[in-house]
Amino acid sequence: MKPGSDIDSSQVEGNASPIVKRTLLSALQSMQPSHVSRSTSKPFRGFETEFASRLQLTEVSILSKTEEPEKFEGRVVIQVIVDKEMLNGAGNMHGGCSAMMIDICSSMPIYVLGASTTGYGVFGVSQSLNIVYHSPALLGDKIRIVSTTLTVGSRALSSRCEVWNVTRHRLVASAIHIKMVPSEPKASESAKL
Repeated sequence: MKPGSDIDSSQVEGNASPIVKRTLLSALQSMQPSHVSRSTSKPFRGFETEFASRLQLTEVSILSKTEEPEKFEGRVVIQVIVDKEMLNGAGNMHGGCSAMMIDICSSMPIYVLGASTTGYGVFGVSQSLNIVYHSPALLGDKIRIVSTTLTVGSRALSSRCEVWNVTRHRLVASAIHIKMVPSEPKASESAKL
């Protein structure tokens, strides 16, 4: 059985294949391990896993680019409700929380485009994440995170992400994420022995 083949992707909209949708759902689930903290002896999920468990994948698509219809772009939409653990001291969604969600979500369309067009998808590693914050999101607000690819090359990858407040009809944040496909590590002389 392929990883994620038991995951139901039927509720995820968009024209991407069920295999690609299941891979993204599986990636979100894999961020949700739990272990016992050595310092407190209590279950601890970690920062990323705690918030990844709240993200709902709603759309995965491959679309023709508006400006270059002969080329394609990946599009992924995720929704989440702002809860108490996402807030800063002022009662708004914390910028660090937004940045972490943008990091996760903006990587997904890069994978989708590669997997759907060449059969090989890659998430890459971050080089830069540039975010502009436009308006606050408050407790209970429904957030819609829309991410699309800009470029997907053999080494350089980039995507755009917009975080929309569905409840208040406002743009919360926008971002450009530059990623790269890392080189394979070279074996050192001592490792060859």
